[in-house]
Amino acid sequence: MKVFVTLLAIAVTSFPFRFVNGQEPSPQKADDVLRVRTNEVRLDVVVKDKKGHAVKDLTPADFEVLEDGVSQQIQSFRFVNREAPPADSNPNRNADRKAGEPETSPPLTPPRRTTPGVTALVFDRLSPEARSLARKAGTSYALEGMAAGDFTGVFRIDQSLNTVQPFTDNSDLVKAAIERATTATPSTYVSGAQKVRDLADQNIALDQTATSSASAAQSAGAARDSAGASAAGQASGQAAAQQELNQMQSSMLEQFEALERDQQGFATINGLLAVINPMRNLPGRKTIIFFSEGVALPPSVQMKFPAVISAANRANVAIYTIDSAGLRTEGGQEQAARELNSIASQRMAQQGRGNDRGVNGPYTKSLERNEDLLQFDPRSGLGQLADQTGGFLIHDTNDLTNGLRRISDDMHGYYMLTYIPKNEDYDGRFRRINVKLNHSNLDVQTRKGYYAIESAGQLPILDYEAPAIAAARNARADSNPFPFHAAALSYPAANQPGLTLLIAEAPMSVFNFATAADKKTYSADISILALVKDGSGQIVQKVSKHYPLTGTIDSLESARKEQLVFYRETQLPAGNYTVELIAHDELARKTSIQTSSINVAAVDETKPRLSSVAVLKRAERLTPEEQKHDQPFHFGELLVYPDLGEPISKKAGQLAFFLTAWPPKASTANLNLTFVILQNGHGIGKSSAQLPAPDAEGRIKYASSFPLNDFQPGTYELQVIVSDGRNSATRSTGFTLTP
Repeated sequence: MKVFVTLLAIAVTSFPFRFVNGQEPSPQKADDVLRVRTNEVRLDVVVKDKKGHAVKDLTPADFEVLEDGVSQQIQSFRFVNREAPPADSNPNRNADRKAGEPETSPPLTPPRRTTPGVTALVFDRLSPEARSLARKAGTSYALEGMAAGDFTGVFRIDQSLNTVQPFTDNSDLVKAAIERATTATPSTYVSGAQKVRDLADQNIALDQTATSSASAAQSAGAARDSAGASAAGQASGQAAAQQELNQMQSSMLEQFEALERDQQGFATINGLLAVINPMRNLPGRKTIIFFSEGVALPPSVQMKFPAVISAANRANVAIYTIDSAGLRTEGGQEQAARELNSIASQRMAQQGRGNDRGVNGPYTKSLERNEDLLQFDPRSGLGQLADQTGGFLIHDTNDLTNGLRRISDDMHGYYMLTYIPKNEDYDGRFRRINVKLNHSNLDVQTRKGYYAIESAGQLPILDYEAPAIAAARNARADSNPFPFHAAALSYPAANQPGLTLLIAEAPMSVFNFATAADKKTYSADISILALVKDGSGQIVQKVSKHYPLTGTIDSLESARKEQLVFYRETQLPAGNYTVELIAHDELARKTSIQTSSINVAAVDETKPRLSSVAVLKRAERLTPEEQKHDQPFHFGELLVYPDLGEPISKKAGQLAFFLTAWPPKASTANLNLTFVILQNGHGIGKSSAQLPAPDAEGRIKYASSFPLNDFQPGTYELQVIVSDGRNSATRSTGFTLTP
C-alpha cells in the first residue's frame, strides 16, 4: 500500500478584519465589562412576549439554566441595552429662563449605550430574483437598522469568500457594498432533477414500446409473418438502445449534480467559518445575517456543518438566516415528494416487467438521493443554523425588510448571563443548554449548547476533533496506551518556503473494532489531529482526518493488518513551533500523543538553506506516470519513506537519510555537505561530500547512508551541515539503534 498517494494542502482562511470610517470599538469601562473566568459559559438570551416585543425587566430569579438537564447557578447577570440615547429635542430649553429659576433637566433617557454592535451581512449564491429581494432588505437595514456607532461588514460567498466591505459605521458605504454584492452574478447551480425525471418518464414509455413490440413479434411469429416479426424486433431493439442512452445521461446528470452540491456546500461552510472566527475576540453579542436560498448538506458536507454552529457558539455569534427565495411556489419537501413519486412509478413499471433494478441503479440509491433533497430544503440547513446559534429563520415571505426589523430588535436588547458548569469533566462532548423562565407567556432565544473543550485559538473545532483535543489535554505525554509514531518536517519548495509536512502512522491492530449485533459488519472510529503551536503556546494551525471505518465481518482480519497513515502539508511563517500529533480511538476512549519541534527558517536567498533531515525507513519505485507528480519525498525514480521515531535495528547494516538543500541564488559553486554522528553531545563519527548541481527548481534533493557496524545500541543524533564556503545551514535529527 502506498503512503503518499494524495497530498492535501491546508490553509487557514480568514478575511481582512479592518474597521473603516470609524474607530475600532473602544475599551469598555469597568462597569461594562462582564468578568468571565476561563471555565464560565456565557449566554446571551433574547426574551420576547407573544407580540414579539422585547422584555427588559426580568431578574436572575426569573431564569433557570439547565445543562444536560442539570440546573446551574447563575454567576453574573445583566440586561444589555445597545440603543443610543435619543438627542435632546429642546437643547435651548434653559435659554429663556428667568433669574433665580432652576435649570430644567433634559428628559430621562434609557440606560447609556454599552458596546457597539458588530454585524456581518453575508450573501450566498443567489438567483436574480433572490438578489433583488436581498438587495431591498439589506438596503433597508443600512438605512434603518444601523444604529449610531454600530459596525457592519458586507461579504459575498461564491466559490470563495469575498470581502465586499470591511466593517464600518458608515451606512452609505454599507449601502453601496450591498448594491455591489447583490448585482454581481455568482456561479450558478441548476438542479438536474427535472431532466432526470423526464428521462425516467421516457424510459417508462420506451419500456411500454418494447413490451408492445415483443408481443407483436410473438404474434407475428405464431402467424408465420417474418416481416412483421422483424419490424417488431427492430422497434424493440431501438427502444432498448435508447433506454441505455437515457440511463447513461441520467447517471451523468446525477453525478455532476452531486459534485456541484459538494463543492458549493463546502464553499458556504468555509465562508461562514471565515467570517465567524475573527469575530470571537470582539466583546458582546455579534450577529451574522445570512442571505441564502438553502445550504446544500450532502453527507460529505454534513460532517463539517456542526463546526459552523460550534464556532458561532464559542464566538458568541448569533446567526439569523433569510431564505432569499421569498414566497416559494414549491419547497424542498415538495420537490422531494415529486422525486419519490417518480421513483415509485419507475419501480412499479419495472416490477411489472420482472426487472428488479431501477433506471439509474438500485432502488436504495434513489432513496438516498431523496434524502439528500430533503436536506436541501431551506428549513433544514438554514433553520438548524439559526436555531442552534440563538437566531431564527425568515422564510416563505417576500417582505424580508420586516424580518430584518425583528433581527434589529434582538440585536439591541438582550440579557447576558454566565454560569460555571457543575460538570467539571471537559471531555469534548456536546452539552445541551436549556434556558427556562418562570413566565409561561414569554419566548426565549439562545444558543443550544457547546462542546466542553478548551479553546483552540480562533480555529473552528469539528465535532470529531473535540473528544480528541479534550483527551489530549487530560492525558500524560508519557502514557500512550497504544503505539503511534509521528513527526513534523520542514521541506521548503520553490514557492512555498514554509512548507511543513505533518506525518503520522500506526498499525490498525492497535485500534478497537466493534462488531455489529448481527455479526455481519464491523466499525471503528479513529481521528488523527495535528495542533501547531507557536513559541507562546498559542495554536496557530490545526489539521485533522476522521476515519469512520466500516466493512463486512469477513474483511475484519485483513483490515487489522493494514497501516493507518496520516499525511498533510501546511504553510507556516518563519519561526519555531511545537506540533502535537494526536491519535484518538473513540470506541476505546484512548488517546496517544507525539510531540515534535520544528524550525521554519527565514528565507535569505544569499545564503544556503536546508530542509529537515529525515532518517529513511524504506523506498518504493514509482511508475513513469507517478514520477511526473512532484512531491517532497520524490527522489529520482523513488518515493522514500521517513522513519517517524521507530527504533532501527543494527541488523539493517546501514542508516539512510534524505534532505533537500537550496544553494544561494545565482551561485555557481557546488555546496559542501558534512554530517556528524553525536552521542551524549560528543562527536563519534564524521564524513563529508560535495552535493550535485541543483535541479530546474533551484533545489538539491540528496540521499546518502552510512554503515552501522561500529555503532552500539543506544540513542544518537545525526547532524547535517551544508556550506558554500562563506555561510552554512545546519539541521539535526535523532535515531535509536537496537541490537
